[in-house]
Amino acid sequence: MTTNVEVGQVLEGKVTGIQPYGAFVAIDGDTQGLVHISEIMHGYVKDINDHLSVGDTVNVKVIQIDEAKGKISLSIRATEEAPKETAKQENTVKNNDSGNESSGFNILKDKLQDWIDQTQNK
Repeated sequence: MTTNVEVGQVLEGKVTGIQPYGAFVAIDGDTQGLVHISEIMHGYVKDINDHLSVGDTVNVKVIQIDEAKGKISLSIRATEEAPKETAKQENTVKNNDSGNESSGFNILKDKLQDWIDQTQNK
């Protein structure tokens, strides 16, 4: 394993293979690592092929090195800023948290006493 790769380092690499669980990325001539599907991007990734292709050049961050197994864990999403919530998403959360019982978003502690009273009345 190459000793010039360190945890926290951001490098440019080339996608060399794609599997259902992640993408293999070559970060130099001798070193290859795996970007797990959960590290492809912020948010849910159903199919890696929708986001990456073999031959793509990507920026990756080294998040773990396992010298004993000779494996390097990489992340693409760690090199990108997390998306900010849109105004529409924020308004949806505010509207659903209005205390309306039918919304289904009541806080547990608010309902707890009601449930206790119901069980004691039976």
